[in-house]
Amino acid sequence: MIQEIMKPVTPLLTVDALIIYKGKLVLVKRKNPPYQGCFALPGGFVEVGETVEAAVAREAKEETGLDIEIIKLQGVYSDPSRDPRGHAVSICYIAKGSGMLKAGSDAKDIGLFGLNEIPKLAFDHNKIIENAKSDINGILS
Repeated sequence: MIQEIMKPVTPLLTVDALIIYKGKLVLVKRKNPPYQGCFALPGGFVEVGETVEAAVAREAKEETGLDIEIIKLQGVYSDPSRDPRGHAVSICYIAKGSGMLKAGSDAKDIGLFGLNEIPKLAFDHNKIIENAKSDINGILS
């Protein structure tokens, strides 16, 4: 008798990018629910077989048109209620963007914001930016 191997039930894995471009932070306006029409950090789900670093670069390119250079790991956000679709853990990176900024795939629009101009964001992205302010200011100065 062959025993069935049980796969553990685990949270979904996502990435978010704090992209510094032309001295500002890049935010995308979400085209799809949840938080449709709200600004958010560029990011999304990690695909099976993909590293988180490759995922954040792919999501940044898809949503903003920018190539990114990862500067540092900013943090890991794992509150089970951070995403209304279910438990999703986000690995967040600070990165520098280069190229032509343009809204793509899941982005309805795109904007550049100074750290003191950040609107109310989707998910827990205001908290992520707040936690990263000293690092971002260090990169900008």
